[in-house]
Amino acid sequence: MTVLFSAIFPIIFIVIIGATAGKKLDLHKTTLSKLIVYILFPALVTDSLYTTNMSSNSMLRLLLGVFLISLILYILVSWLRHYFKISTAIYKSLIATTLHPNNGNMGLPLIEFALGSAGLERAVIYMIGSSILLFVIMPALLAGTSFKNSIQMIFKLPLVWAMLLGIILRILHVELPFNLYEVLNLLGRSSIPIALIVLGMELRSTKFKITSLELISLNLRLILAPFIALCVGGIIGLKDLDLQVLILQSAMPTAINTAVLSTEFGGEVNQIVRTIILTTIFSFLTLPVILWLIN
Repeated sequence: MTVLFSAIFPIIFIVIIGATAGKKLDLHKTTLSKLIVYILFPALVTDSLYTTNMSSNSMLRLLLGVFLISLILYILVSWLRHYFKISTAIYKSLIATTLHPNNGNMGLPLIEFALGSAGLERAVIYMIGSSILLFVIMPALLAGTSFKNSIQMIFKLPLVWAMLLGIILRILHVELPFNLYEVLNLLGRSSIPIALIVLGMELRSTKFKITSLELISLNLRLILAPFIALCVGGIIGLKDLDLQVLILQSAMPTAINTAVLSTEFGGEVNQIVRTIILTTIFSFLTLPVILWLIN
């Protein structure tokens, strides 16, 4: 429980700052969202890929696990849309809140405390795979464009080029001159608090309530997703620490960055913010159980 408090209290504190700043200062959420999507998160991904020491085999298996889990959840949400006749806006919100766990600013510190530095290294790779989905695939899904336009949109986003840059730097063992590594590191690290500030600004204008849609998202995100991760991990041959990280990262509450993307590309922002709050609160109950089970 101490691990969870250590991971969540800094998040809550920065969210409160964002809510206060949104009330007292003339800040524009759209501008901050663009800053995160187009500059800060690409820097974070490039930095992570450039500095990781994991083997290629472990990296690929973890990434495969992330993509398979997301695919299964996507198929399930699509079936729910068809069965319950869900509107397009709500469907987009369910996709965003179900597919994307908060594996960065909550998952990374939690896994570092629970599983050590080796676990943290694997958690970063999971975050990269999730970032590929969140910032490369999800904008196209939220925008609702055709396949051709979706591909064009993907390659217009800087994150795909940031991933390629990080991979090239790592493979070629490039030593960045003039402390440019520090530039990447500082930009990447700044993305988390700014995303939390945007969330706080959203919370200030959101009336919190629990509906059946939030409850559906909660069950998909906190209960079903880690179970799917256990099954997928077993199928693709993950064991020990790799499997533990896959399950634990998949059990995180909804990522705050889904609110950022929804503001930028479309979706029911208020529902997404309510889901973020609800899943984060209930993760205090589910994550200790998951930690106990994987150990």
